[in-house]
Amino acid sequence: MIGILLAGGNGSRLFPTTVGLSKHLLPIYDKPMIYYSLSVLMLAGIRTIVIVCKSEHISQFRKLLGDGSSLGIKIVYQIQDQPKGIVDGILKCKNIINGSPVMLVLGDNIFFGANLTKTLIETRKTFSGSALFGYRVKEPQNFGVAHLSDDGKIISIEEKPRVPKSDIAVTGLYYYDNTLVDRAESVKPSVRGEMEISCLNQSYLRDSSLTLEVLGRGVAWLDTGTPDGLLAASQFVETIENRQGQKIACIEEIALMNGWINSEQLRFLARRHDNSQYGNYLCSLLANPEAPKRKVNWIS
Repeated sequence: MIGILLAGGNGSRLFPTTVGLSKHLLPIYDKPMIYYSLSVLMLAGIRTIVIVCKSEHISQFRKLLGDGSSLGIKIVYQIQDQPKGIVDGILKCKNIINGSPVMLVLGDNIFFGANLTKTLIETRKTFSGSALFGYRVKEPQNFGVAHLSDDGKIISIEEKPRVPKSDIAVTGLYYYDNTLVDRAESVKPSVRGEMEISCLNQSYLRDSSLTLEVLGRGVAWLDTGTPDGLLAASQFVETIENRQGQKIACIEEIALMNGWINSEQLRFLARRHDNSQYGNYLCSLLANPEAPKRKVNWIS
């Protein structure tokens, strides 16, 4: 399975902060925003990941993440200079996908909750067609909205409807089978000039090959694309980490627990972050022989 992480766009809701910097490199408490979406893919066991971003930001991402080999993964970069929608971003990866199933995550989304990793892995093994994740929100008109039947089956998906039929928003996390590219190529630009993800999902819906799991009350889903969202996410992460003493979205720790790197490789990575809180945490993992065995039942 190929992982696609969408980190393009102009970040206009965060101007002027993002005029010269990708919003996905802004800090969410103690680490860059992109760590949180990257960790989702890694926790699901995805080792080949395409980061879709603007050409002017590639050097910044390369400096931060390189080619992924230090984490035991492979990272490829794909350019999307014009904000033409999520489906356009998928098509930029057409040659890399090459008939593989795909796990797609939006770079400004944060997920946190018990047993989410287990849910992702089980869904990856069992889904057919496409699998989405829903979340109940207060203002569904700002999102893609799923309308479910009484038995939990999807009836419709609408993109930012004026009058939503439910309060279930479709989150920025998707599984797609190997028919993805063919379906994406049939999507036409909307009145907004974007190739909408809802149109792609409706293609699966018409074939009765679309499922949606509603994430429960024990799960947090945060959109960090606005100043308020950025601040709220940072405060949320700070509270959880300081209370539990464990990092959220520590990609080096995930690589270690997945068996993709060993303790010596982690030691080398820890040196990159000398004199920082994050580096001290990596060193604490080396000092704890049980750390590589510790189960992770959250994602973010």
